[in-house]
Amino acid sequence: MCYREQQEKFECMQLSEFATKSMLSRGRERLEEECEVRTLFQRDRDRILHSKAFRRLAHKTQVFISPEGDHYRTRLTHTLEVSQIARTIARALKLNEDLTEAIALGHDLGHTPFGHTGEHSLQKLTGGDFSHNKHSLRVVEVLENNGKGLNLTFEVKDGILNHPTSGKPATLEGKVVQISDKIAYINHDIDDALRGKVLRQEDLPIAYTSILGNTSSERISTLITDIIKESAGKNIVAMSLEIKEAFSKLRQFLFQNVYIGSSAKEQEDKAKHIVTELYEYYISDLEKLPMSYIERLKMGDSEKQIVCDYIAGMTDRFAIHAYMDLFFPKSWNIY
Repeated sequence: MCYREQQEKFECMQLSEFATKSMLSRGRERLEEECEVRTLFQRDRDRILHSKAFRRLAHKTQVFISPEGDHYRTRLTHTLEVSQIARTIARALKLNEDLTEAIALGHDLGHTPFGHTGEHSLQKLTGGDFSHNKHSLRVVEVLENNGKGLNLTFEVKDGILNHPTSGKPATLEGKVVQISDKIAYINHDIDDALRGKVLRQEDLPIAYTSILGNTSSERISTLITDIIKESAGKNIVAMSLEIKEAFSKLRQFLFQNVYIGSSAKEQEDKAKHIVTELYEYYISDLEKLPMSYIERLKMGDSEKQIVCDYIAGMTDRFAIHAYMDLFFPKSWNIY
């Protein structure tokens, strides 16, 4: 019996009856020879971790565009925080931690430059056809690995696609990531807003912090502990009513005071302008796209799709440099 088979046997013996067992996965679209060491979900995790899209997350906005300082979250640090929270919950509930980690690491691979500002810009430009979760799925199915995709399992792809609030993950591991995503961004966005003096500690509603905690660490601990107590031994991943209500109200507070109209968002119009100008430039002159994207036209992808593919893959700084290169005058050297 190889090590992978031992791992699979361990999962069947030790994990919850509601956990997703790797040996019972619905598998990949393209059959592959099994690894002797790693389970299916462990291989998926590694493929995501080593992907180019994952590395680019380090230079993509989480919430605050072009912040001054080294300690503000990026899309990559957000992803790592989601992964850690999700793994803690999954382990306590005896769910499949490898599947949970793979979904968490891949859930934002398709995010645009400039965070949700970039996403909303592409949504508007495409008549609502773009969303970061659907594009994350496209990244792992099509765009990575020189157009071959990563050939991930159904369960990982389902969790990536369905991580937004409106999604309905097919596995409890996907639901863990879905709720961990919110826990992570609500708490680290408060932390960043306090650091950036967008909020003061006394601005946080005491009606909710008295229940959830006064610090990021306290709130995360409260939320994780509550989910574990509420979900242990059940085919659900949920919060208690009191914690869920306080958490929801704190999220609403952030939308009203940080995500919409705060001083930290004053760069949004500039970001929208960059994304819009890049989109309109490339959609009107597809020959200016890299050849690998032009080749996708011959494979049946629409013009709108390949332009979105290119722009969504950009980091913040690449988008800024591309914009400057296209629209700023260059010095003329006659020598």
